[in-house]
Amino acid sequence: MTADAATHLFRRPVTFVTGAATVDGIPATRLPEVALIGRSNVGKSSLINALVGRGDVARVSNTPGRTQQLNFFDLGGRLMLVDMPGYGYAEAPRDKKAEWSDLIRFYLKGRPPLRRALVLVDARHGFKDSDQAIMELMDDSAVNYQIVLTKCDKLKPKELEQRLEEMATAAKLHVAAHPALVTTSAASGHGLDQLRTALSELALPE
Repeated sequence: MTADAATHLFRRPVTFVTGAATVDGIPATRLPEVALIGRSNVGKSSLINALVGRGDVARVSNTPGRTQQLNFFDLGGRLMLVDMPGYGYAEAPRDKKAEWSDLIRFYLKGRPPLRRALVLVDARHGFKDSDQAIMELMDDSAVNYQIVLTKCDKLKPKELEQRLEEMATAAKLHVAAHPALVTTSAASGHGLDQLRTALSELALPE
């Protein structure tokens, strides 16, 4: 799909479908799904808003751990975007972290409509142990995923180049990882067209 067609897709109406805080709340759907997952405060909601060109679709907060359920967004009847709870938030209550972990694992391991997971990683920090654990889970479950660096505007070009090279080398050790890493910034718009084009290939045809 061309970049113009991808932009058109991501300018279609976006509808909040439901929020699933438990396994039973996960909706049935005919749409292919793309899930955004990453450490707390990595910028999942901000990236969704930037991709669709609206600031009010997914709730954004500076407080880590704010997204506490799977939030499903219908993109023009062609693609479902899923904003997932962040992991690695140390200050959340232990029972709450366990609930989030169980929900994330259930969804990633047994969701037929899931076409790709986007593993968001803060470009300033690179992979953390919790990122590696999620990637290993998806390797074991044969879930196709792509690594997306966020907040790339916070690094100088040379620093970003070095971080990308470092992470691409590490990603080669994961069998289910998509070979192409994407660098993005919700603030500057960097990389958004590239990501829209990649995701539009997974959407239902018009």
